[in-house]
Parts: sequence; structure tokens; C-alpha cells
Amino acid sequence: MPRKERVLYPKPRSSFLLVKCASCATERVVYSNAAVQVKCDSCGEVLAEPTGGRANILAEVIKKMD
Repeated sequence: MPRKERVLYPKPRSSFLLVKCASCATERVVYSNAAVQVKCDSCGEVLAEPTGGRANILAEVIKKMD
């Protein structure tokens, strides 16, 4: 019986990030490659801005969601 070969899949370079708003300390999940401007739900402060690739995260990153 022939041996099965492992098929390796590349890991994605993007991920979801849990960020905390600097002004109101509300936490929100943001995509690392966000294509639109992400604002805080409670105060309206900008948390992430699109740059064409990786988003510019303006808030404090608490953890990376793998």
C-alpha cells in the first residue's frame, strides 16, 4: 500500500486582532487587513485605517486571535 504524502498549506498572513480604544477602553475585534476605516462603536474614534494592504492599527492591540 503506497504511503500518503503530507499536503502542506501555507498559513494566512492576515489575522483578527483584539484592540482596545484609547479614549473609552472598549474592546473590539478588527481584521488586520481591513479595507475600510474601523471606528469604535461607543465613542466613534478611528481604530484602524486602510492602506491598501495591512491596515494601520491606531488602537492598542491586546491579542492576536489565531
